[in-house]
Amino acid sequence: MIPQTDLSWQEESWQSALKNLVTDANELCALLQLDPQQLDLSPEAATQFQLKVPRSFVARMEIGNASDPLLRQVLNVKDELLQVPGFVSDPLEEHESNPLPGLIHKYKNRALLTVSGACAIHCRYCFRRHFDYEANNPGSDGWLPVLRYIQENPEINEIIFSGGDPLNAPDRVLKKLTEQLKNIPSLKRLRVHTRFPLVIPQRITDDCIDWLSLFSNTVVVLHINHAQEIDKHVAEAISRLKSAGLILLNQAVLLKGVNDSLKDQQDLHQSCFDLGIQPYYLHMLDPVKGSAHFDVDKDVALNLYEEMRGSLSGYMLPKLVRETPGDIAKTPL
Repeated sequence: MIPQTDLSWQEESWQSALKNLVTDANELCALLQLDPQQLDLSPEAATQFQLKVPRSFVARMEIGNASDPLLRQVLNVKDELLQVPGFVSDPLEEHESNPLPGLIHKYKNRALLTVSGACAIHCRYCFRRHFDYEANNPGSDGWLPVLRYIQENPEINEIIFSGGDPLNAPDRVLKKLTEQLKNIPSLKRLRVHTRFPLVIPQRITDDCIDWLSLFSNTVVVLHINHAQEIDKHVAEAISRLKSAGLILLNQAVLLKGVNDSLKDQQDLHQSCFDLGIQPYYLHMLDPVKGSAHFDVDKDVALNLYEEMRGSLSGYMLPKLVRETPGDIAKTPL
């Protein structure tokens, strides 16, 4: 059952949807007919990392279910305030690979641009929830040093748009930056990591597809954690991306209480594949401060993955990986 107050989102532009986010836990509870006392809410956690969720995403949550897997991903709870050894503000030590504002260069042949510091949704397990986006904002004229760095390091042949969420930026800005990158001979591929097609599917406009198609090889990496995140509006957005000839991959994070069962994983990867999205990575949780309650024990994860191997076709099976600071690539488990 979808809350009636949420139906208006279907008629909004993506810009309007961004201005009409749910940012208050009490409103979210009211929409889902939940008693806030049931949920162990923490206003302090929301102060540290704001609650932010599009109404289109709320519309896919189950009314009255305090354990809804989509709700758990966005709700600010007291467990976020626990001080857990090993869970830190910069779990991937990205400050060591941040030579210029807006540029992260961790792996030899690819560089990541923090195109926008904002997201349409705040996932409580986000490994960049403490990232200093203000210091990493090049501004509209600040990309020239980054472009020069890429030109001076021709081993970089792939650029990753990330953030935040890169699709939070206007299409005119993204098109200009993509055109500038396309003029660098060493660059062969563009990769875009985004949640927007899931959380605000209206974001996939003609203008968006226009700049995404500037590179002959553009990979869009989606971040779908649960099959319940996919509805007909999301499927339509995915279809538009697929019809434009873009390569679609999905990476998920293994999260306790969200998708840590065999059925959850089967439904997720089968649903993605049926939409034309290739399952890519299943990440172990990055140990970011405030997210320890989502952590799945390594042995539990390996047992689950073994069950997945026995019940999913090989082409639907993502790689189970962990990111280790300073390593040359993701580490398979």
